[in-house]
Amino acid sequence: MINLEPALESLTVNKVEFVIVGGVAITAHGSAYLTEDLDFCYSRSKINLKNIVSALSIYKPRPRGFPENLPYIFDATTLQNGTNFTFRTTIGDIDLLGEVAGIGIYNDAVEQSELKSIFGYEVKILSVEGLIKAKRAAGRTKDLLVLPELEALREISTDKED
Repeated sequence: MINLEPALESLTVNKVEFVIVGGVAITAHGSAYLTEDLDFCYSRSKINLKNIVSALSIYKPRPRGFPENLPYIFDATTLQNGTNFTFRTTIGDIDLLGEVAGIGIYNDAVEQSELKSIFGYEVKILSVEGLIKAKRAAGRTKDLLVLPELEALREISTDKED
């Protein structure tokens, strides 16, 4: 289970450019969906990669499923050489997505995001419409199962606007 508050604090204090795109975003929109990790889409600029390393290094990220006896270096070069990462950290699982299915890269995610306050931190989260696109494009059973609730949340927000 992700310990969300210190993750958000470290990301915001270190000025990481990110959009929350997974279960945390779904929950922030009022869903009862339970998530065990933090998924976010991130800017791949050199300064942002350094900021991510500054923000997350204290939580000792290692790729999930990576053999414990093999050394792993978490630095900006490592992030530059990949796109999507699934990490186990001391505060829970964190997934860094350079690209999100159905959405695109960071700038596309920003266009489909909105600001929400979570634990007092103003963070960008993917809109309900963006989450629906991403979950449809991912096509995994767990993603498809949350679609009816996301569509209901979209319906509720549309009714409020009318």
